[in-house]
Amino acid sequence: MSIFRFFGLLTSTVLFCTQPVRAAEVSDSLAEQANARRFLHIESNDTPGWPTGPAITAEAAILMEAENGTILYAKNIHEQLFPASTTKILTCLLAVENGKLSDEITFSQNAVFSLPPGSSNIGIDPGESLTLEQALFGILVGSANEVSNAVGEHIGGSIDGFVDMMNARATELGCTESHFANTNGLPDETHVTSAHDLAMIARAFFKNPLLSRISGTPSFHFSATEKQKDDFVIRNKHKLVNGELPCEGIIGGKTGYTDLARETLVTCAERNGMKLICVVLKEESPAQFTDTAALFDYGFNNFRLAEAAAEETRFLPTDPAFASSPFDIFGSAASVLSFGKGSVLLPGGIAIEDTETVISYGSDGFARIDYSWHDVPLGSAVIEREDPQTSLSQSAYPKTVTLRLFEIIPRVYGVAGTFCLIAFLVSFVRSWHFGGLTLAERRRYRRERKKRSKEGLHLGG
Repeated sequence: MSIFRFFGLLTSTVLFCTQPVRAAEVSDSLAEQANARRFLHIESNDTPGWPTGPAITAEAAILMEAENGTILYAKNIHEQLFPASTTKILTCLLAVENGKLSDEITFSQNAVFSLPPGSSNIGIDPGESLTLEQALFGILVGSANEVSNAVGEHIGGSIDGFVDMMNARATELGCTESHFANTNGLPDETHVTSAHDLAMIARAFFKNPLLSRISGTPSFHFSATEKQKDDFVIRNKHKLVNGELPCEGIIGGKTGYTDLARETLVTCAERNGMKLICVVLKEESPAQFTDTAALFDYGFNNFRLAEAAAEETRFLPTDPAFASSPFDIFGSAASVLSFGKGSVLLPGGIAIEDTETVISYGSDGFARIDYSWHDVPLGSAVIEREDPQTSLSQSAYPKTVTLRLFEIIPRVYGVAGTFCLIAFLVSFVRSWHFGGLTLAERRRYRRERKKRSKEGLHLGG
């Protein structure tokens, strides 16, 4: 055996033997980093009277109420981090907003072969075609990077054109800490977002029933067609979606992973009419799933969604006789003003009357009420004012108005005055019509009597 071959074999043996050691060292290092992240500051725990949120190993995490955007749990929510494949919720949102489900998407060489080796894919070849609906399943269930590229080219004209659309849409949704550089979340130093921004994108995503349904699909079967020759099944790796880790009320979500981003996860769940969105960034598996489940339990067990119309008593008059004024005999304020749709997220043990409010006028409806608790926004409600002209135009005749005299008169004139007024009204009405002849009848009677007197006739005798 030559000396060169000997040293070659020795080197290979050393490298082979040290591989598990290095993997173990890396694993230990990641575990230490994850444990250190458990002690990072949780900003939402600083709010007085706020339920204490769980300590988790994510670098950043947010739990947000989907309807009004109230933040229940906040940990480094504005830190810029790498989203990995959770990027694809924005890709699919733009696809649905700008395309048709029946659109035919043909895969280009660039869409398929611009990806690095080992990149997540479902094996679509250049020249093959999927409908946009099939592509959405490929992206959200199979996390297919080549499908994300093909959708980007179809919707934006090119991947760069689509990326411009992504950044513009993110800004429209209120994102201030994000910049997207590709359609799929593959590693790029400039491709960043925050837990808060990703939750804002997820709010729009989960408002769409189709996207919610597809992202909550455990598996999907692709049948062979003339334009796509393979028959295969893809399975969702989101453990809360596929049932591997039970969690009540899961609607859907999207996983993500790169060496740079580590594990990332976006998930939506609903219980008792309240829908929550959870985002965790930079975790180690399987903590992204267990921490998400823990955050959902924290949110649903410690908060409730209150309808302002059902529970608010501080702003609209409650006296049915007088409304807002003792002389408002038509009850106009009570009938014209009412609460429109509006919800308030309340921490456990806090009533809607305990919240702070700010009222603004003339923006939406008659007035808008913004609710908060120690400067934490909780939601808003609108007091609506009915347009009198609209009410009258709905009918050719004015609607009957009930004066509610027997409620109002005693309060204004007293009991004695009430009896006098009622007696006068009864006497007046009887003398005018019910107790005798009307004025016109009396005049006609007198004319007839004079006429008959001249003719020598007598009436009644």
